[in-house]
Amino acid sequence: MSDRSIRDPQSRRLQAMGSLLAWAVYIFLLAPIVVVVPMAFGSPNELSFPPSTYSLDLFRQFLSSPAWTGPLLQSAKVASISTVVVLLVGVPAAYGIARFRFPGRGLIMGAMMSPLVIPSIVTALGFYLYFSYLRINGTTLALVLGHVMHTLPYVLVMIVAGIQKLDRNLEFGAQLMGAGRFRMFRTVVLPQLVPSLIGAGLFAFLISFDEVVISWFLSGPTTATLPVKMYSAIRWEISPIIAAVSTLLTGISLVVCLIMVALKKSTPSAG
Repeated sequence: MSDRSIRDPQSRRLQAMGSLLAWAVYIFLLAPIVVVVPMAFGSPNELSFPPSTYSLDLFRQFLSSPAWTGPLLQSAKVASISTVVVLLVGVPAAYGIARFRFPGRGLIMGAMMSPLVIPSIVTALGFYLYFSYLRINGTTLALVLGHVMHTLPYVLVMIVAGIQKLDRNLEFGAQLMGAGRFRMFRTVVLPQLVPSLIGAGLFAFLISFDEVVISWFLSGPTTATLPVKMYSAIRWEISPIIAAVSTLLTGISLVVCLIMVALKKSTPSAG
């Protein structure tokens, strides 16, 4: 009997165990969604699983209550502004990091990526103290600045990866034909980066929209975002509307993920 025939059953057993473990992890992660989504279509007078009756009353209450629609609009506003600002800052920064070699490049990259390794609670506390000194804490401006710093590393990673797939010969050709660096960037680089820009923008919007720790420290009574409102509602009351809001956020996340997968499939690989 050959060594290969001995290893094949072992490989199949290891593969089966790996698949079983992966499915167990998937089920564990999806279990809260399976519980929450049906509850969102239950009775507005109780929070139970499975619901005794099914209706859209919780969604109607959510959309008709200023106490919930206000934070929803605030989250959408902060996420939209933060996404635009982080793209305006992150795209040139990513291009410079990906295309140029200069002293301090690694230090700058490390500083920009630091929010990925620093705990959110530490970052939020730092923002709170700094913005309190500037007397802007509790404002939409503070939320936007905090969310921009929080989402910048994710945008950098995605844009740098997109730039590294581009054909540099097109950039050299444009410059040889007399195009300045800014015109070359605008007419050659940006059109090729559209899928990466859309993906990074959607990801930044989603992260900003769902952010709760930084928003909790930086928001005020009139600038609370939807995740902060949800956290406060869980602390002080158990409202069935929470299930509807959670289902809405899950749906938004699912749509964004599907769009990003479609963009990834439609993006040609570098060759």
